[in-house]
Amino acid sequence: MPKLWRGSIVAKLVLGYGLLGIASIAAVSAVFYSGTIGVLDQNIDGKIMAQSERLLDSVGDGQPGALEAEVKRQLGDGVDSDREILQLVGADGARGAGNLGVLPATGGDEDMLTETVQRNGRSAPARLYLRPLEGGGMLIVGRDLSEEEAVQDVIWRALLAGAGVSLLLTIGGAMLFRRSIEGRLGDIRRTAAQIEAGDLSPRVPVSGNDEFALLNRDINRMLDRIELLMDGIRHVSNAIAHDLRTPLSRIRGRLDDALRHDMTVPRLSGAAHDAIDDIDDLIRLFERLLQIAEAESGMRARLFERLDLGRVVADIGEMYEAIAEDEGIALTVDAPDALFVDGDRNLLASAVASLLDNAIKYAGPGAAIRVRAGLHQGQASIAVHDNGPGIPDGERDKVTQRFYRLDKSRHMPGNGLGLSIVGATATSHGGALVLEDGAPGLVARIVLPLAPS
Repeated sequence: MPKLWRGSIVAKLVLGYGLLGIASIAAVSAVFYSGTIGVLDQNIDGKIMAQSERLLDSVGDGQPGALEAEVKRQLGDGVDSDREILQLVGADGARGAGNLGVLPATGGDEDMLTETVQRNGRSAPARLYLRPLEGGGMLIVGRDLSEEEAVQDVIWRALLAGAGVSLLLTIGGAMLFRRSIEGRLGDIRRTAAQIEAGDLSPRVPVSGNDEFALLNRDINRMLDRIELLMDGIRHVSNAIAHDLRTPLSRIRGRLDDALRHDMTVPRLSGAAHDAIDDIDDLIRLFERLLQIAEAESGMRARLFERLDLGRVVADIGEMYEAIAEDEGIALTVDAPDALFVDGDRNLLASAVASLLDNAIKYAGPGAAIRVRAGLHQGQASIAVHDNGPGIPDGERDKVTQRFYRLDKSRHMPGNGLGLSIVGATATSHGGALVLEDGAPGLVARIVLPLAPS
């Protein structure tokens, strides 16, 4: 079997398309044939039987002499003489009046048959109705089918010609269909090969608005997401290397300094405490990374419960009031009850706390922060609004990436994971983290679906 037809979905589609086309041609031809030749045959039979009934009714079934005279009269009247067939057969089988040269073979019963007859000195196909008479004998009424057969030949030739043209068009359409499908699939395969080779920039060409165009758009969106994730992984790797190197270098330096000088108990104790503090920072870093991974994996979805989001926000706001007061920040909490969602209380509380930590850290002393729980466009919402410096428009899509920090020098405390954790928590609850311009400041909003009634 040629390679084209082994495991090729395109070849199978083309074959199916061709077979369907051929079946359609055959069905249309059969319907057309039955609607023409079949109807003609039925009309001829009806006319023959009607003519025999009229003939017998006009003379009476028991008057052979009158019937023979009527047969002669109809054959000589010049009406339809080129097609009509009439023949009387006596009770003894002798030929009476009529225009048949040879009598057809009969079984003596009323019958309708088609056979070749001798009429007016020539052979012709005919449709005959054999009608037994009461006094014996038989009346044969028929029609010459020469014209019908000529029409039938014309119809058959037309059907064969039409079927041939349709078959050629079907084959041509199937090949065009195959070329189109292979071309569209070829674009996808070529793009996939470039991606496999390590180049993430190519995209599948999109033209039109058919199913392939929709698939290509989906693939391109997937590739955009993959490229973004790969860039994020590279950024995360660099950030982890930087954030690990600094505390590890600091730990090593302090321990080395303690060993180089007099190893007194206070000096060693101080170095050990400093090392423990730095190690605790590293442990917290990895705990936050694990928290993001746990939220993104949906592992805690089974722990979701019906909870009042306003109550969660009120509790966290109350906990941060003293912290805000120490920083000289005016904190306002607006959290009405009866705002129900399905979720993990600890994760959502941690997300609200992270937003408040960021607002307090970046807004600075003298700022005002408002935390509000309520409805936003038909969904539950937690919004933290500060009047600090905010985030530039071009940076808002980046700050939710792991380890991304507006402070490129990394002098400010933190590791750039806070908003990543909040975003992962919102996503695991079927919601999203939205950052908006507070004019002034920033509005960080967690949007979550309301719990079903």
